[in-house]
Amino acid sequence: MRFQDSNTQPREPSLAEQRARQQALAQEERDEELARQADAKAATRRKILIGSGVTVGLVGLVATFYAVAKPAGDVTAVCTDSNGIVQGDDNCDETYVTSHGGYSSGGFLFLPIGGGGYNSYRYNYGGTGTIGQRVSGGSYDAPSSRTSVNTKSGKSVQRGGFGISGKSGGTGSTGGTGKSGGS
Repeated sequence: MRFQDSNTQPREPSLAEQRARQQALAQEERDEELARQADAKAATRRKILIGSGVTVGLVGLVATFYAVAKPAGDVTAVCTDSNGIVQGDDNCDETYVTSHGGYSSGGFLFLPIGGGGYNSYRYNYGGTGTIGQRVSGGSYDAPSSRTSVNTKSGKSVQRGGFGISGKSGGTGSTGGTGKSGGS
């Protein structure tokens, strides 16, 4: 029979047809579950990528901050008098000052002058200038102990305070130590 009219009742599905329908429904459910898992996995991956981007951005920001805020590895110390005029390095060398009748106190070195007075000297860290001119830039606060400090003449200057000194390799009265009173 090729055509059925509206009075004909559909026959019951065979056992094989029932099994095929059940398998098709089960396959459809598995496909839907796999689609849900794939969507969840994609959402998780998207969140991880966004989080990674934020992390990389923050790491870059922190690295930039440290690169900018990091003190320079080498600082030049310039000996100045009480008026900020650049003087010879010997005036800030504690050994030289004490051998010429001067004394050191709280980061300042005092050398006697004619008429019973004293000139005071101290290091300016990071400043520039030539002898007889006013120092330009820098600070009178000693840099951190992680920073190497040298004078223009090559002497190593360390932070002063509790007897800390730096030797520049010479011996005797002319090569000796370069010390600073620091702060």
